[in-house]
Amino acid sequence: MYPNRAGGAAAYARVGVESDVLSASPHRLITLLFEGADKAIRSAGVHMRDGNKAEKGKAISKALDIVNRGLLAALDRERGGELAERMALLYDYIARLLLKANLHDDAAALEEARHLLGELGSAWREIDTDGK
Repeated sequence: MYPNRAGGAAAYARVGVESDVLSASPHRLITLLFEGADKAIRSAGVHMRDGNKAEKGKAISKALDIVNRGLLAALDRERGGELAERMALLYDYIARLLLKANLHDDAAALEEARHLLGELGSAWREIDTDGK
């Protein structure tokens, strides 16, 4: 009997992501958070268009978790000063957009959150502290 290809591919992908996370620098970890948020928001948009409220809610919850427990939590407010405080306010705004998108099936709010995170992620990648 042959293994389930879809299951094998998913397991392989999980191992790849886990390996990337375990070997990543702090800068790369933040990049991965931005990428994960983008993927979750894109998924939420697809589910919103399809009318699949449960999956839309799961995807938005994942994006919210990344914003609140990943990106926001990673801010060093002590050393970051005013910039970190402004970033915290922006992440709070993005979280509110995601909640609005979820509660009201607001595709524009979802897209605005994705756009803002995309801009921040792009700026973050430009920093390139890893020297790559």
